[in-house]
Amino acid sequence: MTPRSPLTELPTHHVTNQPPILADINLYDIDPPLQDAIKRNGGSFAIDKLHGLGAIMGRSETYEAADTANKMKPQLQTFDRYGRRIDEVNFHPAYHQLMALGVGFGIPSIAWTAADGGHVAHTALEYLFAQVEGGACCPLTMTYAAVPAIRHAPELAAEWEPKLLSTIYDPVVAPVADKSGATMGMAMTEKQGGSDVRANTTRAVALTDGWYSLTGHKWFCSAPMSDAFLTLAQADKGLTCFFVPRWRPDGSRNPFFIQRLKDKLGNWSNASSEIEYNNTWGYRVGEEGRGVPTIIDMVHHTRLDTAMAPTALMRQALVQAIHHTRYRIAFQKKLIDQPLMRAVLADMALEVEAAVSLLFRVARAYDDQDTAFARIAVATAKYHINKRAPEFTYEAMECLGGIGYVEEGILARLYREAPLNSIWEGSGNVICLDVLRTGSKEPDALEAVFTEMKKAKGDYAALDHEISLLQDLWTRPAALEPQARRIVERMAIALQASLLARYAPPSIADAFVQTRVAGDRGRAYGALPDGLNIDAILERAWPG
Repeated sequence: MTPRSPLTELPTHHVTNQPPILADINLYDIDPPLQDAIKRNGGSFAIDKLHGLGAIMGRSETYEAADTANKMKPQLQTFDRYGRRIDEVNFHPAYHQLMALGVGFGIPSIAWTAADGGHVAHTALEYLFAQVEGGACCPLTMTYAAVPAIRHAPELAAEWEPKLLSTIYDPVVAPVADKSGATMGMAMTEKQGGSDVRANTTRAVALTDGWYSLTGHKWFCSAPMSDAFLTLAQADKGLTCFFVPRWRPDGSRNPFFIQRLKDKLGNWSNASSEIEYNNTWGYRVGEEGRGVPTIIDMVHHTRLDTAMAPTALMRQALVQAIHHTRYRIAFQKKLIDQPLMRAVLADMALEVEAAVSLLFRVARAYDDQDTAFARIAVATAKYHINKRAPEFTYEAMECLGGIGYVEEGILARLYREAPLNSIWEGSGNVICLDVLRTGSKEPDALEAVFTEMKKAKGDYAALDHEISLLQDLWTRPAALEPQARRIVERMAIALQASLLARYAPPSIADAFVQTRVAGDRGRAYGALPDGLNIDAILERAWPG
């Protein structure tokens, strides 16, 4: 909570030239790029909800709850006091407060309950939430993303989907029939395979009525306090997808042994774990031997959120930097009035605007069921935006100087969070190779992406030329894999430029094309050419 009337006249000095604590702002109201993206991509029905969540996320109490949830990390309780196995994870009340907020605003559910525009609304709500707290986004995202996967087992979906779509957060450890809401986790990777899930060794032996007995380990299990998990195991016909609840149908605990919680670089409020299955019951989802195609429905939707998260981190980092520089004076001027600082902030604002434009265009493709475009575009967005986030959050930290490097502020936490989503759901090389495979095997998907780029044809000669060069690269298969990262990055930038050319103010589009497509920009943020409309760029980033 923001301290009330702190003393500024101290025995040895007066405290001056420090900004007020940033709090009690509406994160939606100060974000014109988000507002425009919502309106043009079919999310207008959710504006009141976004305005409400934006106000709550901008409160000092919410920032404080997020800080507390990360400092008071989850604790594993393997046994009860009498030595009986329970494998539960205990959280600080601040974490439960944040989860209740996310579930209550429909972050996991609105994509599936809205008549139209649900994925855009989901993405926007979680974008506001993730600016302040990233760890709770993990179970919120997986609960959202599990819905299309469990629909491969209609009898399972009939029981579980109403609880997954509930707007009531229920953290009680109990069978789903006794709960008012449920959350989902995921456990796929193993020590020997990592991203190569086909190397998994967990075994599944058929029992009866769709149930199997699972035995094996999982190197990463996200959100182990969840009510159920999607997982992969080897059945008689090959790798198969299973739904593993924490409770068996008869009401007894399902053996689900949490070996330890991961000690991670960041994302501290969220529990990540190593687990073992030993006669653990799992319900088959989809056909035997079709585990990857089945669970890919979940992965496809989590990838949307792994593009959302770095966008949110960058936006919050930009907000923190602008706020500080509006108040801090150096060399007889406010920092934000110093020409070089204005160049840095404007360059960062361009990065966020481009990420927002691409993110919500991809989200709209999910609503439109434009799977051809979404398949490549979401991977492209995930790769590129995540690669920008660590450098971006560091640059925002530098705008604040030493006060940005201490744990009392949010920037240190944003910086630790920045690498996460580039690793989760496919690291950089995996994602780039996925784009290449999809583009080679599904020409319609690749064509859909280039069709989107060409909607800005004629607006900028540099962009037209870049699109032509990219298309030429795809005609040389032998050169694709060694250049995969370069190709995917350039595709992302071309998509961003096309969207900004059509929808952003000319000051934004002109500057982005000149600095990202034409290449008239240095390697660091703020190394901009002359002639850009810096004033207009900064005013749009945070009016006033």
